[in-house]
Amino acid sequence: MDTTLLVIQILNGLQLGLLLFLVASGLTLVFGILDFVNLAHGSLYMLGAFICASLTFALGNFLLAVVVALPIVGAIGWLTERVVARNLYARDHLDQVLATFGLILVFETLAHLIWGPQGIAVPLPDWLNGQVDLGAGMLVPTFRLLIIAAGLAAAAGLFWLVNYTRIGMLIRAGASNRTMVSALGIDIQMLFSLVFALGAMMAGLAGMLIAPITEANIGMGNSIIITAFVVIIVGGIGSIKGAFIGALLIGLIDTLGRAFLDDLFGLVMSSAAGENSAPAVSAMLIYLIMALVLALKPQGLFPPKVR
Repeated sequence: MDTTLLVIQILNGLQLGLLLFLVASGLTLVFGILDFVNLAHGSLYMLGAFICASLTFALGNFLLAVVVALPIVGAIGWLTERVVARNLYARDHLDQVLATFGLILVFETLAHLIWGPQGIAVPLPDWLNGQVDLGAGMLVPTFRLLIIAAGLAAAAGLFWLVNYTRIGMLIRAGASNRTMVSALGIDIQMLFSLVFALGAMMAGLAGMLIAPITEANIGMGNSIIITAFVVIIVGGIGSIKGAFIGALLIGLIDTLGRAFLDDLFGLVMSSAAGENSAPAVSAMLIYLIMALVLALKPQGLFPPKVR
């Protein structure tokens, strides 16, 4: 096995895992605290990419566009909670699934009307278009390292917010016993709006970071939301720690599986058979992991502590 290729694929898996964490962290906050199933969370990821793309062309600076786009996506999340989600908290999960599926159609139609059917390629400044030499001939794109750094910074910031601030204390209390928090005079509806907006910003940030690689396109959130649900089920619904570890685990398994599974199969079967079967098995691998976790530990690997 080529060591250089292995290291590069591990970095790619880390990048994918951190992007998944940005999406899954908001999803697990909304699901774990608000008990709300938001299928449209992936649409906020898509809107983040499109808004960032437009602002990049308008401002001429990708990083500045990200800074400006974040509060805009947060405002969209806040408005979505006030107009749609708030009316569905008392309803069962099936009603929430149906309503948020409708939201997906609404958001994608709006994106089609505003930006058109074609994807938008997001340009990067020259200093992010280069490569970094890690030694031994390992060249890694600078922007991919920026994604890893931004993902780690966002994870650290979210961990600090949830565990060491007053807002975080209220979020954790709301996750444990929302009735008691409300009885103590805390505006639980405002707390829910803040959580929803925070989740939207995290998903939007992931969309902004991936847009220069894959371009912003309609429907880009539909595939990642499925994987994000896998992440929170594996890590534990409502757990930021579980979302982080689960996202890294799923990202590495998915990336390394696609890169090396055919070589492993080649040890026990013909090369042709290994190359034919590896893509199908690698596509199922993360779902097999989810099924295994559900069978052995239904609450996830790191479920939130409930007092």
